[in-house]
Amino acid sequence: MTAAVSLAALSAACGTSSAAEDRPASSGGTGAVLKLQDPGNAGPLAYAKREGILEKRLKAVGASVEWGGSYASFTATVDAVHSGSVNVLAGAVSPAVGYLANSHDIKIFSVTDPVTDPAAPQTDGLVVRPDSPIRSVKDLVGKQVAVNKGGKGEYLLLLALEKAGIPVDQVRRVYLNPDQGASAFATGKVDAWWAIVRAYPEAVARGARVLVHGRDLDDKDLTILAARDELLQRHPEAVRVYLQVLQELTEEAKKNPEKFENVFLKQGPTAVTGPRLDFDIATARYANVPRYAEQRDAADIRQVAGLFRKYGVVSRDVEPADVLFDLRPAAGAASPAASG
Repeated sequence: MTAAVSLAALSAACGTSSAAEDRPASSGGTGAVLKLQDPGNAGPLAYAKREGILEKRLKAVGASVEWGGSYASFTATVDAVHSGSVNVLAGAVSPAVGYLANSHDIKIFSVTDPVTDPAAPQTDGLVVRPDSPIRSVKDLVGKQVAVNKGGKGEYLLLLALEKAGIPVDQVRRVYLNPDQGASAFATGKVDAWWAIVRAYPEAVARGARVLVHGRDLDDKDLTILAARDELLQRHPEAVRVYLQVLQELTEEAKKNPEKFENVFLKQGPTAVTGPRLDFDIATARYANVPRYAEQRDAADIRQVAGLFRKYGVVSRDVEPADVLFDLRPAAGAASPAASG
């Protein structure tokens, strides 16, 4: 039996509503409308938004873009997909698995391979407080570990427990989002925490001690881009433009990452400075470029889904053939963004 306790209810999936992919955008376009979440203050998409790059490139294929709100998790973004506010979203295989086990209205069209260069900064880790008696994964027996439910943190913890030979029901998983996890960890309400993304460097900066990184494990949890199925079926050329812009800007950010930081604001709560800025710049230099999803990615998706199925995180199997979308243009076809 899975040993897990939920301290925060997950957002319930909203009822499916039809997204009006062919509805004109506010700018007057008559083709596809790519509805994206707000990209924040850093990264390729933030830069694209500031410079109007997607607007220009999509116009060449009769499409347009709408920038929406920000969402704290993949689950929250999926709710926005249901409401019609978003039709293209980013995440990882792990949080997508739970949704894809029960619904096929979104498809994965791009993946980004994990960073394996040992010189690259670590971006996640199973952390304990500096004075904790816990020295290894085996010391977690009988302890409480905060993870994001059905996400990368839970996936990596399960991998780490299997590698250490620890039955997963001997470690109590506490389901918390990153902000809740940070608070519970700082106040001693949990014994350990798998910190991911922005939470990880902040935890380390506050003195957290790392037991293991995802890079130490057989991590198959690919970063993904997904979209509403009807958008992919009706307007693949518009989604290809989006991916190509993201590919080009990711390549540029690897070479000149500074210009992709603090894109809109140099000061304030969304701006980063000092060691945190240095970390983000170093991470961008080693980032892999997103690519078209291919059949070879099926094995990785099956591994992540199989692990979650094995330990009851999801109740159904996920078949890669049902969730992968081949967005690659036909052989000899011109790039839809070539004229941009």
